[in-house]
Amino acid sequence: MTPTREFTVPDALAGERLDRVLAQLLPDMTRSAVQRLIKDGLVLLDGAQARASDKPAAGQRLTVGGAVEPPLDLQPEDIPLEIVYEDEQLLVVNKPAEMVVHPARGHQQGTLVNALLAHCRLSSGSDDIRPGIVHRLDQHTSGLLLVAKTDGTHAALSRQVEAHAARREYQALVWGHPQPPQGTIRTGFGRHPQHRTMMAVQEWGRGREAITHYETAEQFAWSWTPAPGERPRRREAALVRCLLETGRTHQIRVHLQHLGCPIMGDPAYGDPVRDAEEPEGLLALLKALPGQALHAGRITFRHPVTGEETTLEAAPPTAFAGVLAWLREEKHAGVGK
Repeated sequence: MTPTREFTVPDALAGERLDRVLAQLLPDMTRSAVQRLIKDGLVLLDGAQARASDKPAAGQRLTVGGAVEPPLDLQPEDIPLEIVYEDEQLLVVNKPAEMVVHPARGHQQGTLVNALLAHCRLSSGSDDIRPGIVHRLDQHTSGLLLVAKTDGTHAALSRQVEAHAARREYQALVWGHPQPPQGTIRTGFGRHPQHRTMMAVQEWGRGREAITHYETAEQFAWSWTPAPGERPRRREAALVRCLLETGRTHQIRVHLQHLGCPIMGDPAYGDPVRDAEEPEGLLALLKALPGQALHAGRITFRHPVTGEETTLEAAPPTAFAGVLAWLREEKHAGVGK
């Protein structure tokens, strides 16, 4: 873990883009690593979260938080991949919930990048740790992920993601019934003030803007009596579809928690019943979830060479589907019935 460092912007670098300033102040780090620091919210300019395009003035204070420096020696590994689409320019893979996307501290092997390197050539994408990766998914989030084989394709697809032209749709199983049943969550977003590996909703003017559109597809409700003589208990849940307009780290997980409906199986962002007593059969299904019940099930993009709009879909993994099947068994509560 790199320690926190502080700098004062020198006169010679005043007015330059922040990423270029840091590249000069941190010669031990690669340019892509510097850009990751900024993107992950680990760089503050006079105490406020900074952007790569900021142009600091001489004398301003830069604080660079601790960051993991992944290993640079990427090795191909013969790991099976579920490839949904592939041609000479790109491929789309259905990432399993247990797989990390790229090497990092604690996950130096067995990642999606290791598997991809054994399968085909990848674009550099100006990133020495995430070759080919156009966008990311959390380790325990399953689903579709775009991978570029050439630098031109990587740049074109990245522009689509940044311009919101590439649409990424997710399914989530949440506790509670979202109110209102559909809408848009628009907040400031950045690092959690106490837990640096987590993200949090922030006040406007702090952090970066994060936008999630959501729609309740199905609602569920059920009651049960844990033991003779005890009072009946009631629980509510929902299947929610989310469309990302921005792609911040942990965005859907944090936004649904902010809505009061944390994702099932997500211990980091408020799953209230992970270890609680539940109806027969449900608790075992919940414990089979490798993490949050969040699946990137649909992606739409324009092919960078043919210009054709392409939409691909992938069904949720077995553990997710098992919980959903239990919920659907005579437990509908109105929406989507």
